[in-house]
Amino acid sequence: MARILVLYYSSYGHTATMAEAVAEGVRDAGHEADIRHVPETAPQEVVEGAGFQTMEGHEVIEGPDALTQYDGIVVGTPTRYGRMSSQMAAFWDQTGGLWMKGALIGKVGAAFMSSASQHGGQETTLFSILTNLLHMGCTIVGLDYGFQGQMGTDDVKGGAPYGATTIAGGDGSRQPSQVELDGARYLGKRVAETAAKLHS
Repeated sequence: MARILVLYYSSYGHTATMAEAVAEGVRDAGHEADIRHVPETAPQEVVEGAGFQTMEGHEVIEGPDALTQYDGIVVGTPTRYGRMSSQMAAFWDQTGGLWMKGALIGKVGAAFMSSASQHGGQETTLFSILTNLLHMGCTIVGLDYGFQGQMGTDDVKGGAPYGATTIAGGDGSRQPSQVELDGARYLGKRVAETAAKLHS
């Protein structure tokens, strides 16, 4: 049985909802999933002024060393100007010791994210996550076209071959759609299955 970490940051709940779906996909495939979030680093007045939601129900990750306990790591963040959030970046900036030891080499990595608009930096944000995972020596799993839900132009939807995505809308009122949640579940399943094969 593979053990998968779903590690995320969320300001308004969209990425947290996607994290739950990724974990569901892992568990539906018969593997173990832990959901953790990185610490909030924004000043309290910013958190309160912007109306950030607390990430209830999920524990804060203990620190970078916790990554070594898992066979796969799926990282999620909202986009900030076409890249990962500063909260997620601050966490990865603390992983130099793991990189020096090659502690994550051979683990499976994947990405998911949310943005306000369809063209709000979805793919560049995914790549900002995947770049970290590649430097750590992870084997990358994307949202392959076995998930056909990401195809078509019939409605607004996230999803890219580089990871699962959702679109929140400019005011954050749009919640992840069924297709987007299904994409996140598919990604979780593929990560778990790949990790199980690599570590069997």
